Amino acid sequence: MGKSKTTKFKRPHFNAVGLPVDAMNEAAVDEEEHGNDDDDDCPAAELLEKLESPSASVRELACASISRMVQQSQTIPDLLQRDAVRRLGPMLLDRSLAVRETAAGALRNLSACGGQEVCEDMVKRDVMTPLTALLRECCTGFDGAAGQMKDQKNPVDEVANEAINLLWNLCESSNQAVSLFNKSGLLDVVVQCLERHPHNVELATSAAHCLHTVTEDNPELLCSINCAVHGALESVLLSKQPSMAHALLRTLASGTLWNVKGSLPAARQAQTLGAVLATLSQCLDLEAGELIPQLRQAEEARFLASSGVEEQLGGELAVSEEMDDDDGGEAGARRQKNGKDGDDFSDLLPREKEELREAAALLTAQQTSLEIIVNMCCSDDPSDDEWEESSSSDESEITADGFSNLMSPLCLSAEVHGAIINHNIPQKVLKKTQFPGQEAMDLCRQTPYWGSLIKKMQRVQSRALTCLHSMLSSMDADSLGGAGALQEAALHLSSLVFGAAEIPRDEEFLEAVISAMRSLLQMTASKNIPQVISLQQLMSLSEVAARSQVISVRVNAVAILGITGGTLAKEKGSAETLQMIGNALLQVATKDADLVVNGEALDALFDVFADGDEAETAAKNIQLLPALRTLQPVFKAKLRKAGRDAYSPQQLCVLNNVKVNLRRFVGYLETVVKK
Repeated sequence: MGKSKTTKFKRPHFNAVGLPVDAMNEAAVDEEEHGNDDDDDCPAAELLEKLESPSASVRELACASISRMVQQSQTIPDLLQRDAVRRLGPMLLDRSLAVRETAAGALRNLSACGGQEVCEDMVKRDVMTPLTALLRECCTGFDGAAGQMKDQKNPVDEVANEAINLLWNLCESSNQAVSLFNKSGLLDVVVQCLERHPHNVELATSAAHCLHTVTEDNPELLCSINCAVHGALESVLLSKQPSMAHALLRTLASGTLWNVKGSLPAARQAQTLGAVLATLSQCLDLEAGELIPQLRQAEEARFLASSGVEEQLGGELAVSEEMDDDDGGEAGARRQKNGKDGDDFSDLLPREKEELREAAALLTAQQTSLEIIVNMCCSDDPSDDEWEESSSSDESEITADGFSNLMSPLCLSAEVHGAIINHNIPQKVLKKTQFPGQEAMDLCRQTPYWGSLIKKMQRVQSRALTCLHSMLSSMDADSLGGAGALQEAALHLSSLVFGAAEIPRDEEFLEAVISAMRSLLQMTASKNIPQVISLQQLMSLSEVAARSQVISVRVNAVAILGITGGTLAKEKGSAETLQMIGNALLQVATKDADLVVNGEALDALFDVFADGDEAETAAKNIQLLPALRTLQPVFKAKLRKAGRDAYSPQQLCVLNNVKVNLRRFVGYLETVVKK
């Protein structure tokens, strides 16, 4: 059905340490199975009552306990029913900084573990008012920390970090939160947190994540983006610190600059774009497969060194820990901040795990870099009105070969195209599509905590495959290296899919690799470049894809068969192979439960049997005409029954075109039969 448009990436929700929520929920399930005596002793009602205590340490401990409690999803409805958000809100402005921090952490975890509905509910319960006031007070407190020692932690920074992460979660999930962000002038506050990067990279990174989120598809905010904001972002881009945390910070600043490119002065756009692509390129140059083992070795060396010190302390250390455990006051509350301590696996990245945090920052930076490049390659989607206008008639524009040309290819501006080529982005992206290094994978499997990186490494690979798909959809063959480079890329994708005894079944990987393969086959077919992936392999991939629960996987699988069949139809003696492809596509067009997949299968049939003696012979042998005559009223009825609410305007437009083309294709086959 034409070139598939690439979906812009939206960032996932994150928990209190930057982990995706699904990782947090898995840990919460584990905690749920093993029980939690602390939570049994402190039910929601009792904890919320303790927020009214005159003792700061009691209020702090209550906030910390709530923070831990919300990680068990079944407790969230009870807390919300007891108006936990409105009762925690005033704690954000408590006279005790420690209470402010733990309260912000509790609300942050609630927003992360509760998901979109809870975030929207939090905004309705006016959490943004005290949060905005807290952030403004934090920024005033930064000035008082101007003379602090380099390695000293500023308690105001700690509070601000929790608050910024809460703001980020809310804006990620709630349009109302973004609207309030725009109206409350919070941009300047978040930029001030970003400017703390020489002193506190963690706070600056949280601010950068928040900016990256709120500036995406937010034209209302563009009028607030001024030279000061540009300057703060460019200052981050020019920072030279070699740590992975700073690499992530620079990547997020690049993404934000891309989001606000419309606010840049024309004279600076090319220079800024070059700096953005240079930053993304440098990030992709980093080799996670080499750096992760090095970071793990550094952690081991640090642990051995610290173990010697602990041995010398002996009983003193043990006595000190016992005193802390018995304390139950401020010391205990700080250690359990956000419900996390050294033994709690719900926080997979404890602060003392410096090297692990560096490794996670590296992988997040590379994932984000790839997502930014995908967004660069995406043209804006047509408005709903445009789609409605295009699909309002059964006589949509049909090209000379009888098929719809509604989906025009994506395109890049000359500046973006040139910058991508100058920085060798296509080659670097292709390299990232390889499977994660075996040494790094084995190390992560064998080491507690580090196992959380496995999914992140796999996600970088999947994002790289999606990025490859985007570039193939928006750039020409010569820019990507010509026929030889495209054939090498095809062989590489083939090795990813068919290199093992079985085709990988991971849905995220399969969705990404099959979309890249489709785009690559489309390009090679359009340029008459010989195919290097065998038909047997493509058929086996289609069989696996047909069983996938992901609609886009099934859609791309039938599209690949259509592209392959359309190429083979030009070759002598291909009728038998075309029959096999035709039967497979008819099965999907008839039996798949999703109308979009049915439509793609029909569109693929049009491509395969559009023209040529071999196609005519194959069509007669598989009784294509009577099969499509039977299918035509069924497809039309399904489309009418589905209604406008079942599919997006884009999908309805394409399905309407398939309906038109099906009628015309049946007419074409009828003329063939009469010959």
